[in-house]
Amino acid sequence: MQDVVPQVAPYAGQAMAHDITDYQSLFLQDVPLIDVRAPVEFSKGAFPHATNLPLMNDAEREKVGTCYKLHGNGAAIELGHHLVQGQTKTERIAAWAHFARQHPGGALYCFRGGLRSAISQEWLRVEAGIELPRVAGGYKAMRTFLLDTLDAAIRECQYVVIGGMTGCGKTELLREIPDAIDLEAHANHRGSSFGKRPTAQPSQIDFENALAIDLLKRRARGSDAFVLEDESRLIGACCLPVPLRQGMQRFPLVWLKDTAQNRVERILQDYVVDLVAEYESVHGSDTGFELFANRLRESLKNISKRLGGARYAQLAKTMDEALHEQLRSGNVDSHRAWITALLAEYYDPMYHSQREAKADRIVFEGSHDEVLDYLSEHWPLASSRTPVTAL
Repeated sequence: MQDVVPQVAPYAGQAMAHDITDYQSLFLQDVPLIDVRAPVEFSKGAFPHATNLPLMNDAEREKVGTCYKLHGNGAAIELGHHLVQGQTKTERIAAWAHFARQHPGGALYCFRGGLRSAISQEWLRVEAGIELPRVAGGYKAMRTFLLDTLDAAIRECQYVVIGGMTGCGKTELLREIPDAIDLEAHANHRGSSFGKRPTAQPSQIDFENALAIDLLKRRARGSDAFVLEDESRLIGACCLPVPLRQGMQRFPLVWLKDTAQNRVERILQDYVVDLVAEYESVHGSDTGFELFANRLRESLKNISKRLGGARYAQLAKTMDEALHEQLRSGNVDSHRAWITALLAEYYDPMYHSQREAKADRIVFEGSHDEVLDYLSEHWPLASSRTPVTAL
């Protein structure tokens, strides 16, 4: 009952007319999907509107897989039916039926549209009287479609990248641009050493799938020019798809500027005020604050080698004092000291160096409003546009 044998014939009673081959419509219409793969497969990567209601759990799948390797396809199928019978079978069909009744326009899939989805579809039809289409080619075909979609979007569309010093408000700017792609939102991470959020990041596959679907939907609405924030190869644990990362090395760059004071205040708001509120919302007041404080300390420790021992020790002391005061009184003013020092002594020199390396791609630089005006007037940029004089 694993999708490991390419020559498996359709399950008895399977009506091939019910197979879905229009993957684009599945994603454009957010069709609710039952993923009948095992939980371990689902956790590695799935699709935004998929719910994992497996035909076999992880242990059952492993047993069937071992049996297939040792004794072949027939024995594996027989074992699968033995493992999923009686009350177990009834409960799994009931879960599929409940989903199908709540989502009458839904569909189901397994790894590659093989035996598991055929069996699930047939059991659902026979035992619950519900006809639910399955996705031809299953997860593998849909995943390939999304990777191709992503490659095509990077190859065929125009992009401009928003760069700037830490805390200059790049993410805020993106929120005001209709055709901005927020990579950090897809990665659930703010992108810096301090960018980890209290909720988990998506798997690499889920990150790529969500990004591809975002681009697919925007292109279906007629958009073919997009704005991105300048990112390194990794956004937390999520790695930019190689074609996108390569593209971001050549896309035109707009440099956003802001005052040092505004940048400190923005970082204070994002990485202290808002972040502690996120942690407390997820984990409760006391535990949330402790996890938030540990997150700040760990983030600083992660760059300790690049800071140097003495500089790290001083910043860690200043941060600890600020956290103690915040816990005692709720006052966050003391955090400005380590934020200011970290910008001046670490982030700004690094970004100045990066800006120099990218100077030939900078087509404009200015404040928040100036950048918005520039994009409104000049975007999308023609591929042949030459850099304009920076402000």
